[in-house]
Parts: sequence; structure tokens; C-alpha cells
Amino acid sequence: MRVAIAGAGAVGRSIARELIENGHQVLLIDRNPEAIKQERVPNAEWLLADCCEMSSLEEARLDKCDVVIAATGDDKANLVTSLLAKTEFGVPRTVGRVNHPHNEWLFTEAWGVDVNVSTPRIMSALVEEAVTVGDLVRLFTFRQGNANLVEMTLPDDSPYVGKPAGLVPFPENCALVTILRDGQVYPPSDEQPLESGDELLFVVGADSEAELEQMLAPHQH
Repeated sequence: MRVAIAGAGAVGRSIARELIENGHQVLLIDRNPEAIKQERVPNAEWLLADCCEMSSLEEARLDKCDVVIAATGDDKANLVTSLLAKTEFGVPRTVGRVNHPHNEWLFTEAWGVDVNVSTPRIMSALVEEAVTVGDLVRLFTFRQGNANLVEMTLPDDSPYVGKPAGLVPFPENCALVTILRDGQVYPPSDEQPLESGDELLFVVGADSEAELEQMLAPHQH
């Protein structure tokens, strides 16, 4: 897979290293000459260019990329890069980094962003996930499907403690993805019982979240 990353700062370089280790071809783009330090990610391609300029993106051959990641520290640049990648070059998948939470509402398909990644949201979700029992914690939003990856730690007084997953009447537009228990990952087979303290991961439509939360933890909601 060929991936272009706009922004060769610490975030962009970290993403590049991870993708290269997984066998992908990576191009790092940055307009700051001081950021172009090939020795930091020697197996990546590098391009000194402005990712908001059409001529730069043509030079980067974005039409040959499978994914474009807009990972600069400037939300405006990330939006423009995503929009150009999607509308002008037909890139199948775009990922936009959100630096400031109040801009997150802009990072949608309307701006060419398939997936947005908000560091403040991720950090707050991890804090909530670590201390919250019986509440849904939204971990990730899938823009194209209008669905979210959510987590709930099943409380002691849930009516479904001890029930096999296959007998739990989950709402429509909701799928149990996995069960985390005692450091182990359990597939959500029909026979797998739910236990108090299980961390349940779901992909669920936004309009079904409240129903799911009420069903699994009615005493708290």
C-alpha cells in the first residue's frame, strides 16, 4: 500500500515508521526544509513541498496513493489536503488529524475526510474508559458509516451478567466486536457468557447508543 503523509513532524514520522515496519510504501511531505531529515526515517520517500498546493500534490503523485494522512499541526492545512486528495486525486481513503477540539466538526466527508483522529478526544476517552463502569465511552468515529466504536465495562448489576452473548437482545445497528477479560481477548460467540467487569467493545450507530447503554446498565441510566 502506498501512503502519503502530509506533515513530517514528530506525529508524521512516527506514523511513517509504523507503516514502513508493516511493509507499506510511505511518502513524507513537508514545506519546512528543517523538517526534511531523511536519516530520521531512512526508508521513506521525502518531498519538500506545500501539501496545500495542487502542483505539490501532483508532484507527490497522489493519484497513485491508497491513503493520504493529513498530519500537520495546522487544522486548516489538514482539511485542505484531505479535500484535494479526495476530490482532485480520487484517493480512496483519507485520515485527518484534529489539533484543536473545536474544529472537529469540520473533519467530515464534506471536507474529504474519511476518518478523523482527535488526540484530545482519544486521551479523554482513555481516561473515561479507565475509570467508568456502566457508561458507554466513545473511542472512535467511523464517518462513512455514521457509526462509532464504543466501550462499556459491564457493571455488577447488569441484567445480562452470566447470560450468553447470543441471548442478549442488542439493539439494531449494533454489533458486539470483542470481549476483554483479565487481559485476554474473547470472540463474541453466541455461547460466550458475559461477566461482571467485562470490557465490551461495540460498533454501533450513534442513534442506538442510548438504547444500548440503558439496556446493559439500566440501574445507572
